Amino acid sequence: MINSKAIVFDAYGTLFDVNSAAEKRKDKIGNKWENFANFWRTTQLEYTWLRSLMKKHKNFWQITEDSLDKSMETFQIDKSLRNDLLSLYKELSPYPEVKNVLENLKKKSFKLAILSNGTPELLNHLVKSSDLENLFDDIFSVEEVKIYKPDPKVYDIPVNKYKVSKGEITFLSANTWDVSGAGNYGYNSIWVNRNNSVFDKLDYKPKNEVKNLKQLLDLK
Repeated sequence: MINSKAIVFDAYGTLFDVNSAAEKRKDKIGNKWENFANFWRTTQLEYTWLRSLMKKHKNFWQITEDSLDKSMETFQIDKSLRNDLLSLYKELSPYPEVKNVLENLKKKSFKLAILSNGTPELLNHLVKSSDLENLFDDIFSVEEVKIYKPDPKVYDIPVNKYKVSKGEITFLSANTWDVSGAGNYGYNSIWVNRNNSVFDKLDYKPKNEVKNLKQLLDLK
């Protein structure tokens, strides 16, 4: 990380807990809330990849709505919860260490940015609602290129903005396919392995793995 000019973060699952919307309504969803949340997230990602392959782009908010509708139908969730869950998704909870880590990195004069599938509106609202808006230099959205990660056009965005080489960007994600996409592209890609998972077999192995973002501060 010592040679990095910029540190770029994925948003969903890396900075913000994607399960927190369903968790906040687990009293109404019941014991199946976690399976429901995981299914919603998996379906959401599948729709981004399928729409990229089909060249049928919809923005991330539309995909979030579509994947929620399928998930609610699959798990037989009361439809009256739909708008509530969508509102909560706009204000997902950040992981506990996020603000402190970003403040520490900011003091070290790194460029800090988000690179996400989310729309600019979603991401700006998410950052503001978590009181993180003064900590990022840039918030990059795939809407600039109208295709989703892990397409290389997405990873081009920070390189073109900062006029740096690919290897001068350190990228962090909790999603193994995103770590692989960024690593194969040429970033110094770090896996945030929050759930003690097994890494995917996608022709890339990150040099560094952390359990949470706080461990990033200990890397050289």
